[in-house]
Amino acid sequence: MTTVADLNAGRTAVALRNLYLVRFAFAVIWAVLLFLTGATPGPVRVALLVIYPLFDVAAAVVDLRSSRTARPAAALYVNLALSLLAAIGLAATAASGVPAALRVWGAWAITAGIVQLIVAVSRRRLGGQWAMIFSGGLSAVAGTAFVLQAGTPAASLTNLAGYATVGGVFFLISALRLRRPAKSTRVPATAETAGR
Repeated sequence: MTTVADLNAGRTAVALRNLYLVRFAFAVIWAVLLFLTGATPGPVRVALLVIYPLFDVAAAVVDLRSSRTARPAAALYVNLALSLLAAIGLAATAASGVPAALRVWGAWAITAGIVQLIVAVSRRRLGGQWAMIFSGGLSAVAGTAFVLQAGTPAASLTNLAGYATVGGVFFLISALRLRRPAKSTRVPATAETAGR
């Protein structure tokens, strides 16, 4: 027998699966565009740097509105605020040069990764969250590497394309793993619906 809690969990899984698929597609497209802009800073590259955390803000809003259960609202609000601050910081520093942008991005990747880890652990019963747990931890490690790289002659924004691609792949894996829980949203046939 399907309970209300099961249906709510299934709806949440569907909402998260759809959100994760969109996030995968966005990350890959964004990474390709960043890579194609080359190493030279310019208005297009600055716009791309700012758009990425703004998309994260939009994703957090969608997550808050669409997932009815297993949503750690406080952590999602923290993520929303961190991403908004990162967008503002990148807009202010991206024109200053690669090191400043890498430091802001790195700080954001560390903090957002920790928040992602917390959110994923709290949602582990939905399934498909091990990829988000791993991604959150990896984001914090990558963020640290970006901050350290900012002080070297090899500092480059092109590495952010790889970061986004790997993150996108983890969203895809999680979306595919959420497929099974998402199927539980179907209401079982009753005598009334079976005759239709």
